[in-house]
Amino acid sequence: MKKQITIFDTTLRDGEQAPGFSMNLDEKLRMASQLELLGVDVIEAGFPIASEGDFKSVQAIANTVTSCKVAGLARTTKGDIDRAWEALKGARFPRIHTFIATSDIHMEHKLNKTREEVLADAVNAVKIAKSYCDDVEFSAEDATRSDPEFLYRILAAVIDEGATTINVPDTVGYALPQEFGELIKNILENVPNINKAVISVHCHNDLGLAVANSIIAVQNGAQQVECTINGIGERAGNASLEEIAMIYKIRHTEFDCDTSINTEQIYPASKLLSEVTKNEVQANKAIVGRNAFAHEAGIHQNGVLKNPLTYEIMTPQSVGLSSNNIVLGKHSGRRALSERIKALGFSFTKEEMDKIYTGFCKLADDKKVVLDTDLVNLSTKGATEPGKKFPQKIIQKYLNKNSL
Repeated sequence: MKKQITIFDTTLRDGEQAPGFSMNLDEKLRMASQLELLGVDVIEAGFPIASEGDFKSVQAIANTVTSCKVAGLARTTKGDIDRAWEALKGARFPRIHTFIATSDIHMEHKLNKTREEVLADAVNAVKIAKSYCDDVEFSAEDATRSDPEFLYRILAAVIDEGATTINVPDTVGYALPQEFGELIKNILENVPNINKAVISVHCHNDLGLAVANSIIAVQNGAQQVECTINGIGERAGNASLEEIAMIYKIRHTEFDCDTSINTEQIYPASKLLSEVTKNEVQANKAIVGRNAFAHEAGIHQNGVLKNPLTYEIMTPQSVGLSSNNIVLGKHSGRRALSERIKALGFSFTKEEMDKIYTGFCKLADDKKVVLDTDLVNLSTKGATEPGKKFPQKIIQKYLNKNSL
């Protein structure tokens, strides 16, 4: 029996805090509905104290979502926690998520508080949150740069007060995988009441290690991963939900755990986020970038056309795409060109294809991508009997209408 990893999606909270990614209430509701279809376990809907708009968004999501837990973020102040509960109280499964920094650099320069003051604030916050709902998460901000002994102490104290999830954030993306795995292992060994809470991780991508750190944390005992669609978030972003989900799906024999994610809803979720935020995913983004299932090199195209498994470790359909994409450019070969021309409804002799291929190579040196309209032009010139090779309605579709 595989262990089920809780997927805590913070696209609507940490993700939205990335510059240029803010969403209004309607956009957040659309995303929340898609996240529910995607099968996430927890939706962190926002930071209710941050603004009236964020409060209303959290409230609306809490009153709409039925199959996921809905979390609201709060600092360790009564006002924050009261406001979070006011927004969350209509949820079927509400969670209050409270946090405070535990690293010396944050406590000294940001909070201007001693360790004892931070400890007292954390305990009091969990106590207040627990008076509102059973599901309370506590985050030790900047945990990876915190003194381990103080971290163990504060985690034990908040669990004693009723925290059901303790989150270990790599807030600034500083940790290396081996270090982060060791930290999770040490928490299991040094927090005496850790069996009463779920260990969660929240990794940032400043060094490009957010997903790797999340995976190794699970291998060392973490049971919840906090992540976002397209990996959006503060600075370089968060651990990418789609990458984590597909790692567990594709490499399932390597892990004794799984997620509840309906992977066929990954691409729709990614596209919706791009649509509502007006921020496109970078082309080479794993899983959801436009090049993730695109092939231009002739050797790769030949292999994929014969058997997609030669160069694709997952099917496009498994993440919600209808097919891969054979891109014709200067690196493409005869096989891909021939297949594309056949797909357009045409056939040629070997001599005609040789002529078309020569013209294609010259054009591909001048253009980044050769389009279907270009192929029709080339093919018309290359055919011995154009009238027989091309039905008039097809020529009009590509030339007169210039549909592509």
